[in-house]
This record gives sequence, structure tokens and C-alpha cells, in this order.
Amino acid sequence: MILVTGATGTIGRPLVEFLVSQGTELRAVSRDPKNANLPAGVEIVEGDPSRPDTIAPHLDGVSAVFLHSRTIGETADRLLALARERGATRVVALSAMNIDDPLDLQPSRYRGDRNKEAEDAALASGLMWTSLRASSFAGNTLRAWGAQIRAGDVVRYVYAAFAESPIDERDLVEVGARALLTDELAGRRLELTGPQSLSHEQMVAVIARETGRPLRYQEVPPGAAKQAMIQNGLPEPLVEGLMARYAAYARQAQHPVTDEVEKILGRPARTYAEWVADHVAAFQN
Repeated sequence: MILVTGATGTIGRPLVEFLVSQGTELRAVSRDPKNANLPAGVEIVEGDPSRPDTIAPHLDGVSAVFLHSRTIGETADRLLALARERGATRVVALSAMNIDDPLDLQPSRYRGDRNKEAEDAALASGLMWTSLRASSFAGNTLRAWGAQIRAGDVVRYVYAAFAESPIDERDLVEVGARALLTDELAGRRLELTGPQSLSHEQMVAVIARETGRPLRYQEVPPGAAKQAMIQNGLPEPLVEGLMARYAAYARQAQHPVTDEVEKILGRPARTYAEWVADHVAAFQN
């Protein structure tokens, strides 16, 4: 039995769906089980991973835990201690490639991610552990630019030359499943990226090509972009963190592209173009 935290999120939901397709026995944690809408056959339980005592009743019979860094708050160590007490032997922690960067250059922390805390707790848990240090998700570009692209042909955003190596969430899910189901990846901090580094401007060009749209990238000053993002409802600390990260890495390489996905899965990592091709409808009017 595998316990999945963050089971209805960007990574948790496709992970649950993939594991179900492999015939895996799953228990999915949700704060709102009635609206979880997960596949048939998944045992959905109510709980809050940031309050481990609410998870304790659901740990009996669990052999492995998927630890989602956005769900745990400051209590990952307590949650894993409870899991071990009840017989779990394995943990796979969702983390990030920028885990060792200065905290003010880790904007996802302002969304609740506790990547370092999740990894540290996994390593100290006494369980067989794997850490998934993921690069930026390909889907982040849809959240950042989708509304502009659906409304017109100009993407107005900061730092056209800022580059990163977006990973297709499905590749991250497949690696995570391998870590949960086998011993192959135990004791490893996996640096997981897409197969190429692309700038903001290059990613928009990929979207243009795959959607058949005459899109162009218009770089705007950070101050103007910040104001627009806050007006659109993003929390100011998150926007500040994003701008700090973009400024820090706009003219130098970030974390390098790796071939870990290909080595683990035995096939090339999906390209950003493949991800866009599979999500064309989301960019259309």
C-alpha cells in the first residue's frame, strides 16, 4: 500500500493515475475527500499532512509514502516518524533543483513548498529514501502566459533571455513511481530536468509553432510586470521572489540540464514542444 500526500495536485493527481494504471494499491490523502475525484479503486482518506495526527489513523498497512513538499508545513519529520512506527519502509520526497539556493531565490516557498524540509526529513527518517529534485514544471508556463495567449498574440513578460529546463510533469511522475515501486533509486537525490534549456522567448516561440499562432514575446520592465501580477491576484511576496530569481539568473546559467530522466526511464525525456503539443487546447481561445 502506498500513501500519497498532495494527491489532488499538479503532481499528486497524475501520480495517482499512473500508479493505478500499474495496478498499485493506493491510499490518497485529501482535505476534501468528497471532491477529490480520483480514479476508481483508490482509497481516499481525509487528513492534513501538516497535522500528522490526522494522518496517523491511515498509516496502518502502508509500506511507502509519497511526501509532497507543499502539503507538509513544518512537520515532515513527525509524519515520517509515525509512518515508520506503523511499518512503512520507504519514502519518496518531492523536492526541487533550487533547494540549495538562497531562500529569497526560491519563490515556490511563498506558495507553501518546503522542499529542503521534505528532503531533510526523508534522509533523517530511517526509511529507504529518494528525493526528486525537479526543475521547473512545463505547466508553469501555461499558468504564467495562458491567459495572455488566449487573449492575443503578444506575451508581455520579464527577462526574455531567462532560461531554464522545464520538465514534463509526466516524466517526473514516472520517475516518482519507479522510486516508490522499486529499490533502483533508493538513497539518491535525483536532479530531474527536461532535455533542453530554453529562454522565456524561446518557449513562447515553441508555443507559437505548436499552436500555429503568430505569437511574439515582448519584454517588459520588472516593475510593470510585478504590478500586473499583483493586480491579477498573485501574492506580493511570491512575485518578489519570482523577480529576484529572474534577475539573479537572467544573464547566467542556472542549474544544468541533466540526463537523469532518460537514464532512469530508458527513453528520452519529453521535450517542451511535446508538452505544448499535448496541451494545445489550453492555449486556444
